[in-house]
Amino acid sequence: MSNLTSPTPKVGFVSLGCPKALVDSEQILTQLRAEGYDTAKSYDGADLVIVNTCGFIDAAVQESLDAIGEALNENGKVIVTGCLGAKKDGDGDDIIQKVHPKVLAVTGPHALGEVMDAVHLHLPKPHEPFIDLVPAQGVKLTPRHYAYLKISEGCNHRCSFCIIPSMRGDLVSRPIADVMLEAENLFKAGVKELLVISQDTSAYGVDVKFRTGFWNGAPLKTHMTQLVGALGELAKQYGAWVRLHYVYPYPHVDQIIPMMNGGHVVPYLDVPLQHAHPDVLKRMKRPANGEKNIERIRGWRELCPDITIRSTFIAGFPGETEEEFQYLLDFLEEAQIDRLGCFAYSPVEGATANELANQLPEEVREERRGRVMQLQERISAERLQRKVGKTLRVLVDAVDRTGGATGRSAADAPEIDGVVHIKAPYEPHLKLKVGEFYDVTVTAADAHDLWAKA
Repeated sequence: MSNLTSPTPKVGFVSLGCPKALVDSEQILTQLRAEGYDTAKSYDGADLVIVNTCGFIDAAVQESLDAIGEALNENGKVIVTGCLGAKKDGDGDDIIQKVHPKVLAVTGPHALGEVMDAVHLHLPKPHEPFIDLVPAQGVKLTPRHYAYLKISEGCNHRCSFCIIPSMRGDLVSRPIADVMLEAENLFKAGVKELLVISQDTSAYGVDVKFRTGFWNGAPLKTHMTQLVGALGELAKQYGAWVRLHYVYPYPHVDQIIPMMNGGHVVPYLDVPLQHAHPDVLKRMKRPANGEKNIERIRGWRELCPDITIRSTFIAGFPGETEEEFQYLLDFLEEAQIDRLGCFAYSPVEGATANELANQLPEEVREERRGRVMQLQERISAERLQRKVGKTLRVLVDAVDRTGGATGRSAADAPEIDGVVHIKAPYEPHLKLKVGEFYDVTVTAADAHDLWAKA
């Protein structure tokens, strides 16, 4: 009888880093819930704490180490997972255990089994629950109306500035039937926007030679184009959106663009180009060159005039001359990319770019990043101004006390792009609701956001 009345063990959870790490967190939380553990809302209420870390750049490493330290100070029992867990210092020692030797266990990313083994060791799992506590879509850390769908793990590229393959390994594609089942369960649970993520979405299926799987009794190849087509059809059934992230500009991506004219695979492509000058791209060991990217972007816009292009770039990469940087600025002026993020190059421990000659001073790297963002602010403002007077479909993320709302159009991914500020409807009975689509008319724009009326 005492077993039935004993308190349920509670686990606190801190999730840092990119959407791919967030999916890892969701998988761990789902398994915890399936085994009968509860999640704690504070350090005080937790029997132990799991910290999912990021280790990509120095600022992320420090943020992760600070979070681990806070969890140790506030709770004392801490298990660490994530990218920083796979990182070694110059002496080959684990960074985390060197800085925080009191942590209970450390694993790398995508290590559900190892994390659960550590939890079982330090916080024995409760008796099997009498009922299934986990919904079919699993436990999600995003709002109810959108979710991330990770289709693969790892990466086959060896970009000189990146250490992701050393932490997450080579490309491993998920079986296409598993991906489709998860997508269907998410749509059934009320998700209105599915954000497809991986380290390299375009390479989906390369590792398994695009083998044929089955979905709903029909053959379906483990390939990006067939996956996107199937997801688009599924989204159409539920009146939802599919959005593509981390897409390398391989030729077969051109086949995806016509699918974006139907309204369910949204006309949005997140393509991390990183630079434009061929010599810089060669030093970065990127699988592309700037001239072909201009041609490809033009081709995409011909196939889908409403497409939004998002990309990221690095300014001040080792050896970048003023001429090479100006080439990048000229490329951005010509490409007219809609949404752009730029980072000043930051050396990452373990990256081969650290050994390149002509490392630039930090002030030069930051100054160049500033020039890119100044140019992009003008380009973005001009492109958004063209939307004034047009009608857009918007997904509402939040409603304020006045009855107005904040939403996103097809051109806006959550947390990284702009938003649409929607004025409260004049009719009191027309209340805007979170997670619903509305057609709005754009009334104003600045360099990042739009204003509209329902």
